[in-house]
Amino acid sequence: MVVLSVNAGSSSLKFKAYDMPEETVLISGVFERIGMKDSFYTIKINGEKIRKEEDLNNHEKAFEILMEELLENKIVDSLDDIKAIGHRIVQGGSYFDKTEEMTEENIKKVKELSSLAPLHNPAAVKGIKAAINVVPNALQTGAFDTAFHQTIEEENYLYPVPYEWCEKYQVRKYGAHGTSHKYVSSRMNEILGRYNTKLITCHIGNGASISAIKDGVCINTSMGLTPNAGLMMGSRCGDMDATVVTYMMRSLECTPEEMDTILNKQSGLLGISGISSDSRDIEDGMKIGNQRCALAQKMFARKIIDHIAKYYVELGGCDGIVFTAGIGENSIHTRREVLDGLSVLGVKIDEEANDCRGIERLITGYFIASRAATRIACSVATILAGLIAALLKITVRKGKKIQVVTACTLAFVIEVVHMLLVYITNTNDLEFVIGIYRKVVGPMIVANVV
Repeated sequence: MVVLSVNAGSSSLKFKAYDMPEETVLISGVFERIGMKDSFYTIKINGEKIRKEEDLNNHEKAFEILMEELLENKIVDSLDDIKAIGHRIVQGGSYFDKTEEMTEENIKKVKELSSLAPLHNPAAVKGIKAAINVVPNALQTGAFDTAFHQTIEEENYLYPVPYEWCEKYQVRKYGAHGTSHKYVSSRMNEILGRYNTKLITCHIGNGASISAIKDGVCINTSMGLTPNAGLMMGSRCGDMDATVVTYMMRSLECTPEEMDTILNKQSGLLGISGISSDSRDIEDGMKIGNQRCALAQKMFARKIIDHIAKYYVELGGCDGIVFTAGIGENSIHTRREVLDGLSVLGVKIDEEANDCRGIERLITGYFIASRAATRIACSVATILAGLIAALLKITVRKGKKIQVVTACTLAFVIEVVHMLLVYITNTNDLEFVIGIYRKVVGPMIVANVV
């Protein structure tokens, strides 16, 4: 069964065709500069990347060409072999908390939310309608960037502004990159081998967001009403004093639309460095001594550190931090700078492991250490438990005065074991430490630790 995954942008159309249920990628590619001069598309099939020049007047034309490519490359024998087409949609508002079939009613809702995602939702509607026209028998579904964040509680998604703004104008936090945060958190749970986890997922690209996820459920995220919230990004400012906006609008005598352009397309790394919104250009600038590039990078990393630390507190600890997207997966420098800034939380980067790009890898020593830690810690705790038992026997023989000394000694031994476990496992997760106490030494020592 062939399933098509589609991401329609304002002037682009990315796609992948999968053979299901094996999830084998059959063909992938992107149509670019749709509705513009010099439009073209590239496809990747059997390891070969092919580029073709083509007049792409609209998204429907791109879909027609895509269907021709699927037929010519024997991906399908007929268009009826395409059973479903999944569309990525940025803004689902409060309407959608999961993937939904794109019925006529749901398409209207997506269009209605265009004011909250003016670059993305109109393009998604074009893509959906084009797909329906070209492949009418395929099931059309929408996967929403905002859906994963619908579990966020009211105290976290509301802004401290008049409550009527939310009721009348839908002013609230919706978040973005939900499909990414959902996937990488699920993958991290697989690595950890459990699902009762506290995770901080960092989608760090030209657009960037961080989410706090507990037991697979999102409890907070950095993006807000629109993607221009939270972190400093490639060309977006992220969080700042709201009064700066009105102050600078008066100073520059600019319109709301012009200010929106400045904050979304002329700020962030680009605004501070003065040269580029691309993290690679910023790192290259740092290498030749560009001080504004260095400043931009420091600010960028600091915002990431601040949000991770905030979510660490909100989650009450953390089992794992995940980096993904262009910068998160490929910038060795950014990951190092961020993790070094989190050393106070017990994070210790493995420099050799961090020296990688675009691959899945553990880049701190915690997980490797913790596997051996249980065996080592249990052996140490067992020996100390014997010492404690001997001390308690002395207590019985020697009387009340020695009992006081023994109690102090017991407390000291417990603290030594605690510190040893923290050192070996490189974690301050008290539940994990208590778990080892409970298995080895018994309820008496757990009670003393607690």
